[in-house]
Amino acid sequence: MKAIFLVKKGKADKAFEFRELPKPDVANDEVLIRVDYSGLNFADTLARKGLYRDAPPMPCVLGYDVSGVIEEAGSKVDTLKKGDRVTAFTHFGGYAEYAVTKAIGAVKIPDRLDGATATALATQYATAYYSSLHITNVYEGDKVLIHAAAGGVGTAFTQIALHKKCIVFATAGSDEKVELLKKAGVQYAINYRKENYIDIVKEHTMGRGVDAIFDSMGGKYVKDGIKLLGAGGRIICIGAAEMSDKTNPFSKLITGLAFGFYHPAEFIIPSRSIIGVNMLRIAESKPLVLKQCLDEIIKLYEAGAIKPFAGKVFPATEIAKAHEHIESRASTGKVVIKW
Repeated sequence: MKAIFLVKKGKADKAFEFRELPKPDVANDEVLIRVDYSGLNFADTLARKGLYRDAPPMPCVLGYDVSGVIEEAGSKVDTLKKGDRVTAFTHFGGYAEYAVTKAIGAVKIPDRLDGATATALATQYATAYYSSLHITNVYEGDKVLIHAAAGGVGTAFTQIALHKKCIVFATAGSDEKVELLKKAGVQYAINYRKENYIDIVKEHTMGRGVDAIFDSMGGKYVKDGIKLLGAGGRIICIGAAEMSDKTNPFSKLITGLAFGFYHPAEFIIPSRSIIGVNMLRIAESKPLVLKQCLDEIIKLYEAGAIKPFAGKVFPATEIAKAHEHIESRASTGKVVIKW
C-alpha cells in the first residue's frame, strides 16, 4: 500500500514522501479500513512544522481521520464487519491507502452520506460534540461566540449551537465566509479583519457577555475572551492557530504569553471557567467517550440537525497543496485527500 510520510519539517512542498508499505496487521479489537478519503486537520499543519508535541517522531504518517470500507475486522469485533462503510478516528496513520484503528473509534455511516463529507464527523464533529454537549452544554437562548466559524471544526460548533437554538456570534476572515455563515442562520457573522468582534458582542449582549466561547485561535483571543464571559460563562480552548505562523522562538513566546496569567479567584468569584480540549488525548484515555460522541453525531446527522460538508477534495498526490489550502485560512468545511 502507499502511505504519505512526513520526512522533513517546514514547507509543505518539501515535507512529504510517498512510500510503499505492507498492509497493517489487525489486532483482535481493531479494524483494517481500505481508505477512500483521508481527512486533514489544522493540527496536521502544526505537526509538519514541528509545533505539535503529540506528533510521532519522523518519519511518520500523519492523519487523524479517514472514511472508507472495512477490509478486515479483528476476532473480538462484533459491531463492524467486512464491507461496512465507516468513518474513523485513526490517531495518526490516516494518510495511507489502508489504516488500522480500534473498532471503538470507527462508526458506520449512512448510505446517503458520501465519504468525503463523512470524514468530517470523526475529528471535527466529535470535538464539537464533546466540547459543547459533553463536558459542558449549551442551551436555548445561550449567547455563544465561535472563532474561525467557517472552518472544519468551526462549522461543527456553529451547526450544533444553532441546533440548540443559541444566539451565535461567529468570526471569520473574509466576506465570503461571513455570507456563508449568514446563510447557515448565524445571527451575528463578523469579519474580524474589518470589524471589532469585542465591541459587537458587548453591544448585542448589553454588556453582559456570552455564555460560551469556542476558541481555536489561542493567544490574545483567550485573554480577550475571558473578559467577554458573563456569569457562569466558559471558554473552551481547542487549539492555538495563532501560534502556527510563528517560526521565530521569540515570536512564539510572545504569542504564548498573550494567553495571559490567571488566579483561580478570577474564575470563582464571577463563576467563569476555562476548559482545554485535545480530542487525541480523549480518544486515548477515554475511548468509550469517543464512541459515545461518534454515535450521537450520527444520530444528529440522521435527524438533519447537522450538515457536514467537504470544503475541498484534493487527490492524494496533491497533499502539499491540501496543506497549503488549510494554512491559507481560505478553507471552509472539511478538507480531504482522495485515494
